[in-house]
Amino acid sequence: MAVEFLDIGGAHDGPENGRGGGSPATVATAGPQVTRPAESRPPEDRRDGGDGKDGRGGQDGGPAPKVVTTRHPGRWVTAAAVVVLLAMAASALITNPAWEWEVVGEFLFAPSVLRSVVFTLELTALGIGFGFLLGTVLALMRMSANPLLSSVAWGYIALFRSIPLILQLLFWYNLALLYPRLSFGVPFGPSFFDIGTMDLIGPVTAAALGLALHQAAYAAEIVRAGLLSVDHGQREAAAALGIPRSRQLFRIILPQAMRSIVPTAGNEIIGLVKGTSVVYIMALPELFYQVQVIYNRNGRVIALLLVATIWYLVMTTVLSVVQHYLERHYGKGRA
Repeated sequence: MAVEFLDIGGAHDGPENGRGGGSPATVATAGPQVTRPAESRPPEDRRDGGDGKDGRGGQDGGPAPKVVTTRHPGRWVTAAAVVVLLAMAASALITNPAWEWEVVGEFLFAPSVLRSVVFTLELTALGIGFGFLLGTVLALMRMSANPLLSSVAWGYIALFRSIPLILQLLFWYNLALLYPRLSFGVPFGPSFFDIGTMDLIGPVTAAALGLALHQAAYAAEIVRAGLLSVDHGQREAAAALGIPRSRQLFRIILPQAMRSIVPTAGNEIIGLVKGTSVVYIMALPELFYQVQVIYNRNGRVIALLLVATIWYLVMTTVLSVVQHYLERHYGKGRA
């Protein structure tokens, strides 16, 4: 069916008839299209809303709607209550002379305290380093298709997670009571040489060994969870490309697993910084043991406990900042 265009009123008017000779507006209808002059349209059909200006809320459309912000008086009341509580806590810390802040300042940077802080960090580094190294091996054994390897890893994790850390430290510290000398040689055969257990495993070695073996049980589950979080298609694609399994692990799987490993591993590291205080039972000069020695001499218990608190707070804060940047680094590819 042909479409007709009809001119109504002024289709042939030119400049000489006084109507301006403007172009007619076309109105689409179900039937034949009809053209009307723009000025003959009703105001509500015009683009400018009838007031000669673009936008809504003209003379015919009424005023523009007003945006009213929702009020939350409860938030202000809660914030005021928190501010009052913080002010009260600060006043109690500052105005109470029993805190002995001058003694805190005296011992905060004492040489013996600084040495104990360094020793605490060394114990943490040894426990975390060897713990996560062994934990990664245990995680791979746990995921192995070999039932023997998987069972051994599961048994290790179950055992060391069930025994308190302080008992493990005491066990390694007193290992010489069970085995006075350790022999090295062919398994179930002749030994080449032996050495005294006390000479091989001293207090520091026993502490590092206990912390590392204890931490490895938790690190194994952290690493295993991170490896399982990587999509299985990544392994299949790497295998299809002929990439060796070791390269698949260290270049493809593990970098992606770090997104899930880093947050939980950061919590474990921070926990181990505080957990090193348990080695005080072995008379090792870590931070908590050292402040005990000092306040047993001068009787300034609260002030020296505050010294330890401040240093623990500093160490955990620094580690939290490092954790934040590591999470941001490994999370770059996440959508």
